[in-house]
Amino acid sequence: MEPDVFFGSTWVGLIGFRLHRTRLAGRIPLPWLGSFTEINVRLYTRGRDGTRGVLFVSLDAARLPTVLGARALRVPYIWSRCVPTRASGATGSYGYQVRRWGSTLDSRFSVHPDYGAEATDDLSLEVTARFGAHASLFGRTFFVPNTHRRWPLYKAELQEWDTQLLASAGFPVNGAPESVLFSPGVSALFGRPWRL
Repeated sequence: MEPDVFFGSTWVGLIGFRLHRTRLAGRIPLPWLGSFTEINVRLYTRGRDGTRGVLFVSLDAARLPTVLGARALRVPYIWSRCVPTRASGATGSYGYQVRRWGSTLDSRFSVHPDYGAEATDDLSLEVTARFGAHASLFGRTFFVPNTHRRWPLYKAELQEWDTQLLASAGFPVNGAPESVLFSPGVSALFGRPWRL
């Protein structure tokens, strides 16, 4: 696996979302365990076989059993207090606050979506149309596929942010991000991993 390069650069993403009503194997509901907020720092990757995905550098989540289970599989989850934030009103801002347990990290970011500006440019599609993740386990590389319908994707204005999550993942940042996007979300289905 190697960094996926487009527009002459490779990219780092800071993504926040809410997992809701997760089901194991697509069938078994996980009512409390499967609903939580997650914020991840990711890289965009390409496998030797041409698969394009993401590599998670860090994943902050509020469900300790989920964090422990994922860490047993060497997925870099971190137990944190992750709180979605939303300004009042239908067109308010959306964001997240992350406080890591046992750490001084206290980070937040929020955006104001522009529902009149659908994000259909090449860069927006490149960093969001990723249908799987690359992961290493016991010295081997795997690809975990996922599928979902095309999500509604909008340009957004950055309201507030700090660089603590990116810096803690090893990516010191100066200046504002080059791309700020928002989606109200879609349902996704994860498939069976395969070894590359």
